[in-house]
Amino acid sequence: MGVKIPTRAHPVRAYFYPRRVRSGIIGLFCTARHVASNTCLRERCKLMNSADSSPNPAAEMPHGRGFQTDFNTEFDNELDYPRLGNVTFRRGTLTDNQNALFEEHWPQLGQMLSDVPLDIPSWFGHDGAKTIVEIGSGTGTSTAAMAPLEKDTNIIAVELYKPGLAKLLGSIVRNDIENIRMVRGDGIEVLMRMIAPESLDGIRIFFPDPWPKARHHKRRIIQSGTLNLFASRLKKGGVLHVATDHAGYAEWIDELVRVEPSLDYKGWPWPECPILTDRQVITKFEGKGLDLSLIHI
Repeated sequence: MGVKIPTRAHPVRAYFYPRRVRSGIIGLFCTARHVASNTCLRERCKLMNSADSSPNPAAEMPHGRGFQTDFNTEFDNELDYPRLGNVTFRRGTLTDNQNALFEEHWPQLGQMLSDVPLDIPSWFGHDGAKTIVEIGSGTGTSTAAMAPLEKDTNIIAVELYKPGLAKLLGSIVRNDIENIRMVRGDGIEVLMRMIAPESLDGIRIFFPDPWPKARHHKRRIIQSGTLNLFASRLKKGGVLHVATDHAGYAEWIDELVRVEPSLDYKGWPWPECPILTDRQVITKFEGKGLDLSLIHI
C-alpha cells in the first residue's frame, strides 16, 4: 500500500494568482523549497573581473570589469537593479572536443555581449518567428530539451559560464537543433544593449541564484528595476517565466511583481500561456523530493 508522507525534500508548488493591470504578462512557476539550492548555474556572479583560463579565443571574455550600465541614470528612475560589486564567476576549462566545437560552430551560433543590437531574423535565417531569451541558461539542459518542441520559436540562450555554453553547444550539434543561438555575457546587459524594446515574446529565468543571505539580496536578478527592463523588452502579451526552488526567493518575487504596473501576474498553472512552459526536465532536488514522497509500507 502506498502512503504519501511529506518530507522537506518534497517540492511544493507556490501558486501566485493574477492581478489585472495594463499590459504584458508574467508567468511565475515557482517550485519552492525550504533549503537553499546550489544548482544555480544561471545568472550567477555577473561581473567579469578575470579572463578565461581556456586558450581558445572563441567566446573569450576580455580582461577587467565587464559592461555595467548605470540603469538609474539611463532610465531616469530610482528602481533597484542587481548590485554585485567585485563578485566574480567561477572559471572553467574546456575539453579538447569542446574547444573544437567552439572553433567550428561558435561563429555561426554564438555572439559576445556588445553594443551592437542583434539582427534576430538574419541570425536565425527567417522572419516572423516568436523569439524567447533565456537568461542564465547554465549547461542548457532545459534549453536543449524544450527547443525541439518549439521549432517555430527562436531561442536565445544567454550565459556567462563558458563550459555551460560548451555543453549546450554540444547538445545543439549532436541533436541537430536549429532554433537555438547563444550570447555570452551578463543577461541584464544583453537585454539592455542587444535586444530592442518590445521585440520578445518571452523571457525565461530558470533557477536564478537565490543569494539566500539577507546582505546579498541586493545581488538577486529579480529586482524592481529588472522587472521594468523585462517588461520593456517584451511585446504586449509577452511572457516572463521565472522558476525557483528556493522558498525565500519565491516570496521575494511574489512581493516584487506587485510593484511593476506593466506586468500582469498570471500565476501557475496557466493553460492558455502562448509559449511552452514545461521545462521537460526536473532538478535533482525536485527528483529527490519525488523519490522520497511515496514510501511503501
